[in-house]
Amino acid sequence: MSSLRTLVLILSLFMLGTAVGRANTLDAAPAGMTQEQFDALVDAISKSVAEKLKDEGLAAPTPAAPVQAPTPSSAAKPKAGKGTPAPKPQVVRTPPKEGPSELALFLNRAKVVAMAFPVLGEQLAAFTRILRQQLPDGRGPFQFLLWLAAIGVVAVAVESILRGVLRRPRAHLASSTGAEKGLKSLVSLGLLAALDGLGVLAVWLICEGAVGLWFEGTTPQDRLADAVLHGIFGWRLYVLLFRIVLQPDMPTARLCSIENGPARSMYLRISTVMLVIIIGRIVAQILFAMRTPSEAIAAYQVVIVPLYLAVFLWLVFRSKEAAQQWFAGLATASSLAGAVGRHWIGFATTFFLALGATQMYSAISDRVKVGGAMLLTLNLVIALVLFETLMQAFVRRLDSQLVGRTPASDLPKLPDVVARCVRVAVVIGVAVTIVERWVVDVLGLASPDQWDQITRSSRTAGITLFLAFVLWELFKFVTDPYTARKTKDAAQAIVDGDASAAPATRISTVMPLLRMAVAILIVFLAIMISLEDFGVDVMPLLAGASIFGIAISFGSQTLVKDIVSGIFYLTDDAFRVGEYIDCGKAKGTVEGFTLRSIKLRHQNGQVHTIPFGQLGQITNFSRDWITVKFNLRFARDTDIEKLRKAAKKIGQEMMEVPEIKSEVLAPFKMQGVADIIDNALLIRFKFTARPGNPAMIQREAVKRMFKVLPTLGIEFAKGGAAVILQTQALHPDGAHAATTSQEITVPVAAA
Repeated sequence: MSSLRTLVLILSLFMLGTAVGRANTLDAAPAGMTQEQFDALVDAISKSVAEKLKDEGLAAPTPAAPVQAPTPSSAAKPKAGKGTPAPKPQVVRTPPKEGPSELALFLNRAKVVAMAFPVLGEQLAAFTRILRQQLPDGRGPFQFLLWLAAIGVVAVAVESILRGVLRRPRAHLASSTGAEKGLKSLVSLGLLAALDGLGVLAVWLICEGAVGLWFEGTTPQDRLADAVLHGIFGWRLYVLLFRIVLQPDMPTARLCSIENGPARSMYLRISTVMLVIIIGRIVAQILFAMRTPSEAIAAYQVVIVPLYLAVFLWLVFRSKEAAQQWFAGLATASSLAGAVGRHWIGFATTFFLALGATQMYSAISDRVKVGGAMLLTLNLVIALVLFETLMQAFVRRLDSQLVGRTPASDLPKLPDVVARCVRVAVVIGVAVTIVERWVVDVLGLASPDQWDQITRSSRTAGITLFLAFVLWELFKFVTDPYTARKTKDAAQAIVDGDASAAPATRISTVMPLLRMAVAILIVFLAIMISLEDFGVDVMPLLAGASIFGIAISFGSQTLVKDIVSGIFYLTDDAFRVGEYIDCGKAKGTVEGFTLRSIKLRHQNGQVHTIPFGQLGQITNFSRDWITVKFNLRFARDTDIEKLRKAAKKIGQEMMEVPEIKSEVLAPFKMQGVADIIDNALLIRFKFTARPGNPAMIQREAVKRMFKVLPTLGIEFAKGGAAVILQTQALHPDGAHAATTSQEITVPVAAA
């Protein structure tokens, strides 16, 4: 009857709206009806609708005066001006309903749950009475529990026995699971996991076979047996995941960075915690099957949650060492994992306390979605840790460059790039799932339809940004081999003899600017596409950026000059990173440059930053080849030809050294007498070598000359002036004898 009245009311409103609309648009009554009849019909419908609304308990707006079509007599009457205000509709405000606050509701619910503990005890007692019932087939409660315990023990024992039987093939596979084995180790890990899974498969077969043979009925005992046996299988299945990662009895196949003792103890504690959780779930399933009231179920959760929290905290504190080692291994790819490992007790304790608090609140307030969201968060966090562990194990077996591994070279590998992109995608997916569950289901900030509407554009923008990240990672991987920065300057290389400080190639010099340009382009395009996905018109932004760029180009002529000059310097290949240059204003090794300036490192350590527009002429000392000439002082009576042959022989011997031969283009030799000064001959030597480290070759030549030349009777000049002393010997009779001369060398100051 109520539905009929509602339908009549809707039809009346529709007819009233149609009539009023037509009255406003028509200049006369409809055909076949006089104006008075039309006005009376409209007035009758309005009164009928108002009375109907009053009967339904709703407030009706004041009916507007009927609209009359103009008549010849009324056409001459003056109309209301434009400033005449229209009658305002009456708005009826319903005061908000007053009710108890959230805290009051929670406390009332807590009282109800507290009063339900006796009901919970009665349900558990009723369950024990059901178990004590004698079944028609003669199976009593003691026999039932004995059979159930025997089946569970047999299932777990078969798994252990099967693992012992397969110990030798498992050990053989574990010996080839090292990271240095590459793809072969991945195959061995897969086969080892399959062998470990055979035990769990045996548990499933035994449990399913027992249910099908002895517990296939619908009695309470059969339901209990089904829940227990499936719980045993779930327990062993969960533990299998941690066995594959921890491998307590196969250290060589362990996928995480944990020592043997902590790994075994952590595995046993995780198995114990999972068993406690499975037992708690079995009891909850039994209570649900007995149609236990919701208040009693909440009381059971209030009892079981502190037990769960206790076993979790026991795992946290007793497995501290293993957890820290595990997360320290994950820190090679994630700094957050390293922070969690360093502060394991604080992070884990806070997380599990929050888990317990939300479960208690969910049980007492009867808001099941709160506990479900926290359990989902826990499962996703554990899954993320296992995923990261498996990902690192997979990547470092594909010749990865993770710290502490056995890389084949110093260059980054493609598996690292792919793993980084997959890791980011998984983290984004996990974060979105958790946020959606809490925002929609728990906090109620948005309905599922609203959430879908909110995230529709953000999903497209997120995919765009993720694809931009992947594109940048691939571009960086391709260009990384060309971005080796040679920061050691050539002058310092001459001093310390380090030949590894060779200048960079031309593509390595240009690559930083190219990478910067590509990065700016990728970021700009990604942001523009994302803004367009959100409904933002990007054309005004592009126009404004163009005008801003033109204004900068006119107002900063010096900046434009520096940038253009730098482009031409790079086009001319005037310098490269690691080369030693002289630009007139300063000299040093090119350490790097930006769009407008270059950085030169002087051999004494100073860094000069010079704009390209002020660089001027450049003299490059590190290009193609270099000829080194140096002088040595020898005694004035040195045999020049003998010295030339000795120097040539030394140069030939130096060419037999592989390190020197690869650098020398023209061997070491004597060029000739450069000058005669005081009591010494100034002899010039030279050689031609590749730029980068000629000082090492010069030192080696001088060392060999200092060792070989004295054995040939060739002496270096002494640091002093030659003084000739003449003495006359006297005969006994006093007559003068012959004069003798003696040349000695004394320091320059004494001379």
